Amino acid sequence: MSPDPRASLRSSPGSGARVKSPALLLAESGGDLEGHGLRRTMGLFQLVCFGVGAIVGTGIFVGLSDSVAEAGPAVLISFVLAAITCVFTAFSFAELGGAIPVSGSSYSFAYATLGERTAFLVGWCLLLEYGVSVSAVAVGWSQYVNELLDSLVGWSLPAALSSGPADGGVINLPAIVVIMMAATLLVRGIRESAGATAAMAVLKIGILVAFCAIAFSAFEDGNLSPFASHGIAGVTAGASVAFFSYIGFDAITTAGEEVKNPRRNIPIAIMICIGVVTLLYCAVALGAIGALGADAVSDKPAALSLVVDQVTESDIGGGIIAFGAVVAIASVVLAVMYGQTRILMSMSRDGLVPRIFERVSPKTRTPVANTWIVASVFAVPAAFSSLDVVVNLTTIGTLATMAVVNVAVVVLRRRNPELRRSFRVPLYPVSPILGVGFCLYLMYGTGWTTWVQFAAFVAVGALVYAGYGRRRSRLVSPGEPGDRVGSGPTEA
Repeated sequence: MSPDPRASLRSSPGSGARVKSPALLLAESGGDLEGHGLRRTMGLFQLVCFGVGAIVGTGIFVGLSDSVAEAGPAVLISFVLAAITCVFTAFSFAELGGAIPVSGSSYSFAYATLGERTAFLVGWCLLLEYGVSVSAVAVGWSQYVNELLDSLVGWSLPAALSSGPADGGVINLPAIVVIMMAATLLVRGIRESAGATAAMAVLKIGILVAFCAIAFSAFEDGNLSPFASHGIAGVTAGASVAFFSYIGFDAITTAGEEVKNPRRNIPIAIMICIGVVTLLYCAVALGAIGALGADAVSDKPAALSLVVDQVTESDIGGGIIAFGAVVAIASVVLAVMYGQTRILMSMSRDGLVPRIFERVSPKTRTPVANTWIVASVFAVPAAFSSLDVVVNLTTIGTLATMAVVNVAVVVLRRRNPELRRSFRVPLYPVSPILGVGFCLYLMYGTGWTTWVQFAAFVAVGALVYAGYGRRRSRLVSPGEPGDRVGSGPTEA
């Protein structure tokens, strides 16, 4: 392991192709010890619950109706196709997460393989996945809050205060509230956050299992015909939409510095989460369509509550589902915001974003300022944006970072074959290559408008790197106070 960060450069100091060795990444983060002022408190069960908490939320409770609108009953194939994409990529995340257990996730993996410029752009795209998806999830939370209020007291918030201008309102206050609640819990400490996430994950799985029991009691085979009513194009578009339902499993790797025995627990947690979530999603989709038919479910924001209400001929069941959705989506906001703050902390540690994002409170062992900045910034699109706009952009950004992670596995195998790996991608190199292919295929299904928006976003990221990160990288100027390996500044 090199004591000097500059010894890990593989190109000229002024080049965006600077690569950090895995050994240096581990040393700077605290390696397998306490990481960068953080505390290792999460065991395997908590990590699995954290993963489920990050995944199961708006995508299934709100986004299911959008997927059905695209694919019809063949949405089952769409969910499986999206799951296959995630499985191949999950193999890559599991190998890299076990080999380089740091908070940076995709960003750090890219830094160790493809260079600083690519790593920065991956981190920039993660602002879409972890950050903008918080806004999307918060918008979905607001919809179910109104559903719950209507079920409990027969009253709901006026549209002006519960939706953004694009949806006929003025400001989405519930979306702001859930983001600030999550930030408050996150700054208190990872133990409290992990405990709350675990409780919410168990509850929402129970709610979805109960939904399946109710929906399958009214199942009719005829509701699945015609099966592929929108053809292959509909299945592809549905898979691109359904993919949003799986976003979040990679957040498990952002806990690399706060997990006990990360080399063992991170790969196991990733694979368990993908398996559980895929089975749950397919069962929910099949139950919903089998009970009412695709047309009845399509384009209904609170589709699961609608199914339960009609099957039970009562508002009580729908109210329970709405309560489950409120809890489920709140846990996603909590878990995804956690991931975003840890990504920014890693980028700040490398000098690519301002130092305030790496400061850890000595009292709570959490990045307090980082958390409140993230909450404040992403409350704005949550308050004023439409769910559809942020979902598509989040999806394409996530798929791009996942494609990079699959490539990173291949590069790291060739460059560092001796690196300790607690998990190895099966059927290598076929699996990561297929992972890249499936990611590109689903990116294609997002539509040209989303591609234009994404290209503009990446172009802005490239300019930010050229104007700020390239010159301030600590691989160029590692001698600033607080930059010594294995340490980081703390907040007073």
